[in-house]
Amino acid sequence: MPDAKIPTTRQRQQLRRQFRQRRRALHIGQRRRASARFGPALARAIQHRPARHVAIYLPNDGELDVRPALRHPRFQQASIYLPFVDDLRPGHLQFRLWQHHHPMRPNAYGIHEPALRYRGRALWALDVIILPAVAFDEAGYRLGMGGGYYDRTLAQLARHPRRPRLVAAGYDFQKMERGELPVAPWDQPVDSVVTAASE
Repeated sequence: MPDAKIPTTRQRQQLRRQFRQRRRALHIGQRRRASARFGPALARAIQHRPARHVAIYLPNDGELDVRPALRHPRFQQASIYLPFVDDLRPGHLQFRLWQHHHPMRPNAYGIHEPALRYRGRALWALDVIILPAVAFDEAGYRLGMGGGYYDRTLAQLARHPRRPRLVAAGYDFQKMERGELPVAPWDQPVDSVVTAASE
């Protein structure tokens, strides 16, 4: 955690508005080109680490769509998991197996998740977790949507000897210089930030 003052809620909200507006302004062609570029970049980022159990997110609010990356040879044999709001632990996520034919439903935030409770996987037993972000910096800190679900969930990894590779995904314009992103004490850093150009 950088040695800095705790950022104000207003600072973080202003950044969220700024980057979400720019993200939503992308037209469909820009989104598709960025998604197509993400797979090779992700494969390079995880290098030779295992990728048999990979958690992704479904795009919402203009987020980069990482699903085309699953067509890359590196991930074609992987089991894919989606975040699922944990009913038993408020504010936390579970990760459940996902396949294209599984029925989906929107959660309280309008984000689609598996409608049925398919087989889950323990957080520490995943190989790679791809996280969405509103903004991120070179040190691996990310600014999310403000709910804190990923940060609370990932904080559990500090107590476990095994941990997945954490990768934040987004467009190249979402990456800020080191020290520019207001980081809070509860923010959980990721191992890699993988971006895709939207132009």
